[in-house]
Amino acid sequence: MDISVVVPLYNEEESLPELHAWIKRVMDENKFSYEIIFVNDGSKDRSWDVIEELSRKFPEVHGIKFRRNYGKSPALYHGFARAQGDVVITMDADLQDSPDEIPELYRMIMEDGYDLVSGYKQKRYDPLSKTIPTKLFNATARKVSGIKNLHDFNCGLKSYRKDVVKNIEVYGEMHRYIPYLAKNAGFDKIGEKVVHHQARKYGKTKFGLNRFVNGYLDLLSLWFLSSFGQQPMHVFGFIGSLMFIIGFIAVIVVGVLKLIALSKGVYGFLVTDSPYFYIALTMMLLGTQLFVAGFLGEMISRNSEERNKYQVEKEV
Repeated sequence: MDISVVVPLYNEEESLPELHAWIKRVMDENKFSYEIIFVNDGSKDRSWDVIEELSRKFPEVHGIKFRRNYGKSPALYHGFARAQGDVVITMDADLQDSPDEIPELYRMIMEDGYDLVSGYKQKRYDPLSKTIPTKLFNATARKVSGIKNLHDFNCGLKSYRKDVVKNIEVYGEMHRYIPYLAKNAGFDKIGEKVVHHQARKYGKTKFGLNRFVNGYLDLLSLWFLSSFGQQPMHVFGFIGSLMFIIGFIAVIVVGVLKLIALSKGVYGFLVTDSPYFYIALTMMLLGTQLFVAGFLGEMISRNSEERNKYQVEKEV
């Protein structure tokens, strides 16, 4: 099979028939063998009914229905697991991503040899309250990830070599950082394509400003896990040891001051009168706790068996 199109969605019943017809036209014109996987992320409207109807009429349409709303990352995780195409295309269901971009995205993977190609919506039809934070977010993501050539990490329109989606784990809200996840997995040939961005035709956006706060927290988590996730002792142990050494030096200073006072015949000098005593106490306690935290983190695997276990109600 040439292409799998994975479409995560939440309350998009109005746009689904039009999106399917658009994808079908593009695929038929280019004679691609393909499948469309709609992942219904706990929608409250008739989205699943529409998917079931499309599935009955068109054999290329498949669907996954979550019992409740989990988020975009879990939807992509299940869509990737089911995808069979040599190239996997992801796009949003709100008709803001154009299926007309699919042939070129496919070509860039198959002919140019990219592992992943991310869309770049250079001209956006979003309010300034969304575009300005997006620019700041992407600048930070480029700096932290080291992927300098991407301008829009969070663009939903992307293409992947099949091996990429089968070897990365998208969980939590990490869909924003799939290029970073791919790079960490060894797929470092990452490209970008300027794509057309259309104004939303139906409904309203499902994302609020809190996604930018969460985005920075997720980026920090991913950076830490990619740098120290396999060896937490390297960071906690180092900081803990450093603090313990500072505390130990402070103990020596307290001891020397006590000896100096005794040599001068001052017997009323108390070690608790010195600020170094409290520095020593605090640093050695914190240092020991951080060292133990690093040791425990080294022993406990960060991969939980339940992390990507979601309640799938139906599949078609």
